[in-house]
Amino acid sequence: MFRILHSIHEVSAPQWDALHDGQVFVRHAFLAALEDSGSVGGASGWTPAYASLWQDDQLIAAAPLYAKSHSWGEYVFDWAWAEAYTRHGLAYYPKWLCAVPFSPVPGARLLARDAAHRAALLQAMLAHAERSGYSSLHLLFPDRSSLDAGLAQALLQRSSVQFHWHNQGYASFDAFLATLSHDKRKKIKQERRKVAEAGVRIEVLEGRQITPEHWRYFHRCHRNTYALHGGRPYLNEDFFQRLGQALPEHCVLLLAQRDESNVACSLLLRDEQQLYGRYWGATEAISCLHFEACYYRPIEYAIDQQLLRFEGGAQGEHKLARGLDPVSTHSLHWIAEPRFREAIADFLQREASGISQYVDELNEHSAYRNS
Repeated sequence: MFRILHSIHEVSAPQWDALHDGQVFVRHAFLAALEDSGSVGGASGWTPAYASLWQDDQLIAAAPLYAKSHSWGEYVFDWAWAEAYTRHGLAYYPKWLCAVPFSPVPGARLLARDAAHRAALLQAMLAHAERSGYSSLHLLFPDRSSLDAGLAQALLQRSSVQFHWHNQGYASFDAFLATLSHDKRKKIKQERRKVAEAGVRIEVLEGRQITPEHWRYFHRCHRNTYALHGGRPYLNEDFFQRLGQALPEHCVLLLAQRDESNVACSLLLRDEQQLYGRYWGATEAISCLHFEACYYRPIEYAIDQQLLRFEGGAQGEHKLARGLDPVSTHSLHWIAEPRFREAIADFLQREASGISQYVDELNEHSAYRNS
């Protein structure tokens, strides 16, 4: 039986978390922190409508699904699609979105222990989307299992590019540097030296070492980053405090200090094999500190912890010069209106060719010596 849940608390954490491999962004506690802090729900434009498939009283498949009244906080940009609908007198919003709010992190979206249940869940979501009269259904940053289930249903696929660092079994940061070209290696050393000469030291805080005061300072930095670009953060301090309390084993905070005063920090999340760069901010402008706190120290941490990958997040070609590689990510789209479905399919085909060429060009400028 298919059901829409209007709160993550309508299902128990053990039932929900039994359906995935432990990635922090789809854990019950992470979604609950978003909901309970008001970062989603209310007037946010993200209305929880979690998709669930049940066999008697047993949850067998689920997905983080939201009714959206805008396209903010998604990182797969469909504003032009919405504008085209408006020009033709049609409503693009509300739409259905299967995604982790504000987190462009690839991973499981159709949560289930086998392919048959994933496919059944998607089929039920599509039927629900069609009955609702909404314009569309979108699955953002799905992993291979969700892609396979989605492609079998002939959803439209879209590609984008992120930058990830891959651990090749490096024994140290210097061993990683040795694989880079001379110019890139020299530049990284210069940037790290500038931070050291500025008298900045970085403390790595993990789990329960991160106190409520640390979270308060981090959110102050987080707000500053958005303010510099004339915006407001999607996530409030309450969300981060809840995150630290509920999922401390996934939290890593890099706190930059000078003369015993905090000057910046960056938040990383981790699981058993991967490190995820999330948010950064500063209360004092220091040359190259962003690179140190957001790339070099996270890579160093990943090497020390023997993690396989560090995901640097969406956008930012400057990451290429710092040893991160371009990686194709994907999204899946169902469009209700046949004319727009055909037009968007044609656009995505042309866009995919451009993305492929873009990735080829990026690879030609790899930071590595033997690329």
